[in-house]
Amino acid sequence: MRDAIPLFKISHGSKAPLGATKFINEVGELCWNFAVYSPDAHGLKLCLYRPDTEELIGEFSFKARTAHIWHIALSGIEDGTLYGFKAEGEYKPEAGLLFDKERLLLDPYVKKINRSLVFNATLYAQKSHYMLAKGVLTEDSFDWQDSVKPVIAREKTIIYEAHVKGLTMRHSDVPEHLRGTYLGLCEPVIVNHLKSLGVTSLQLLPVGAFLPEPRLMALNLTNYWGYNPVCFFAPEPRYQYRDAIKEFKTLVRTYHQAGIEIILDVVFNHSGEGGIDGPLLNFRALANKEYYAFEQDESGVNYLSPLNYTGCGNTLKVQSPVTQQLILDALRYWVNEMHVDGFRFDLATTLARENTQFKADATFLQIIAQDPVLSKVKLIAEPWDLGPFGYQLGQFPANWSELNDKCRDSFRAFWKGDSATLADFTTRLFGSRDVFHKQHKSVACSVNYLTYHDGFTLEDVVSYNDKHNELNAEQNQDGHSHNLSFNHGVEGHTYDETIRAKRFLHKRNLVTSLLLSQGIIHWLGGDELSHTQQGNNNAYCQDNEISWLNWHLEADEQDFLSFVKQMFAFRKKYCVFSNLLLEDDNYQLHGDKYRVEWFLPDGSIKQSHNWDDANLLSCIFSISKQTEDENNQESLLFIFNANDEAKEINFAKVKRRLLFDTSVNLGFLSASLEKYSHYQQAGQSISVWQ
Repeated sequence: MRDAIPLFKISHGSKAPLGATKFINEVGELCWNFAVYSPDAHGLKLCLYRPDTEELIGEFSFKARTAHIWHIALSGIEDGTLYGFKAEGEYKPEAGLLFDKERLLLDPYVKKINRSLVFNATLYAQKSHYMLAKGVLTEDSFDWQDSVKPVIAREKTIIYEAHVKGLTMRHSDVPEHLRGTYLGLCEPVIVNHLKSLGVTSLQLLPVGAFLPEPRLMALNLTNYWGYNPVCFFAPEPRYQYRDAIKEFKTLVRTYHQAGIEIILDVVFNHSGEGGIDGPLLNFRALANKEYYAFEQDESGVNYLSPLNYTGCGNTLKVQSPVTQQLILDALRYWVNEMHVDGFRFDLATTLARENTQFKADATFLQIIAQDPVLSKVKLIAEPWDLGPFGYQLGQFPANWSELNDKCRDSFRAFWKGDSATLADFTTRLFGSRDVFHKQHKSVACSVNYLTYHDGFTLEDVVSYNDKHNELNAEQNQDGHSHNLSFNHGVEGHTYDETIRAKRFLHKRNLVTSLLLSQGIIHWLGGDELSHTQQGNNNAYCQDNEISWLNWHLEADEQDFLSFVKQMFAFRKKYCVFSNLLLEDDNYQLHGDKYRVEWFLPDGSIKQSHNWDDANLLSCIFSISKQTEDENNQESLLFIFNANDEAKEINFAKVKRRLLFDTSVNLGFLSASLEKYSHYQQAGQSISVWQ
């Protein structure tokens, strides 16, 4: 026989804060307050469910409303009780109203859900509450063990991008029951790997609770990346062992104790409710007109269709005050309660659109800059979306960093051997000052990368000429076709030693170019392991070994891993790579200034007309610190040769000591004090000299 329904004491409660919050009432009773924004609702119900079976305990009508916020408070709720809402009102799509009093909805501010969100067409059609996951009414205590945030300087940041599940699913030293979980990332073997690389910050693909699209579910696929959010506060239960909140906090604490930051990839440009025919889960059925942007007729009264600047069916209306509040509250929650160190904003152009147009001084950006919490964390923009004039690289405020796809394309094109690429290549090396202008922005505004989760892995850049996305069930029509890749004679995997050697040399050149460049460094997790996605450059729906990292390395793959570690260490050894201040850049007056000089292979100074040759694929330059302190001198010379043939290099009257050469398998030579006055720089290689 079922336990008796508990007795609840009901009161009006408070309009703030939004969501479900615990408090002690005037007679010392433990209570929960619920506050929901729904301006057009005629009525609202709180629904409580048993934690074990999700059976209904009871429904309680909100009797209090202040302005647009409904609120109610209950005492007597047991810890772990589940909850959701039902909203009553008009169903008039043409007026932007989508109320359905029989359908259970998630709290937009829910902090914890009892299970993963999975769409079930049958249960949804029946309006069964079992279709939807539910909020959990509990308050978790956590011991942070006096861990502190590392606070890595922006210019010294080296980001490692990873998927919570994919990083550990195939690692034999991670306990099987923890693979693919938050706790799996806490295993010493994973933490030590990142520390051995020298990364400063771990950037995680979305960890907010999400719903795989019904279209993918029908194809027996899923949204592996998680870019289809439903809950902006609740960590995804798919990655938990038992308790998502405690285990995510454990992850953050573990990495902070190791001196590594946690950056979250966050999606505030759209939600998992999809387009006009998408499911009603929370926002659309509570305040559709306020949370989403719409096409409207000339009268401004009729709502025609959701704006789709994201390619996902809807666009959040960030200029709406209630949506701004939702996003800012969520960001502060992750910083204050979860202790994360920064955010990478997916399709960030959407967040700065006002009246459909991008604005560099948008209200959202101004609020972030003024916020005492958010202004102190790392802010990284993906500076584009799919709307009109969506590409906005270089237009975000100076306190933001931006993904620099020009850097990716330039590095790939140069080492692929494309003509007329040298000038752009060197511009990217020196911080893309054509985009992030001197005097106004730091080079740390540029996030330089070779690969990202959306696109080819580094191994696939040198192994495939074309994308191979057939398994995504879109006839290979999805994904970018302009990959600037080169397979070296064979499409895909090969055991041909000559081709493999060329591929690893190609990768060493790309990696070296990235790690010698000015700006924040972004590294795609798995590139150091020579991970391949079998030519799939849009593996968002591949929750399998295409996406999961392979930790079992061949001998040449192990050599490449060693090279990558050496390059990371080399970058960190020399100050010039973290903050190159040139004599003509007054953005920062303090600190050492450097001078850059350009040379021809014969050792003479390069002239401006020497840049005009479109077939030129080599360059030589030095970077020297301007200081009178002889004990603090720093002078490095760089040779980049993307030609197929070797170049004879003369160092004029100055002898140089070789630090490394990418034409050597491991790149770094055994320690030698021998100095050279001239050098034969092999084709397709880089060397650095002191």
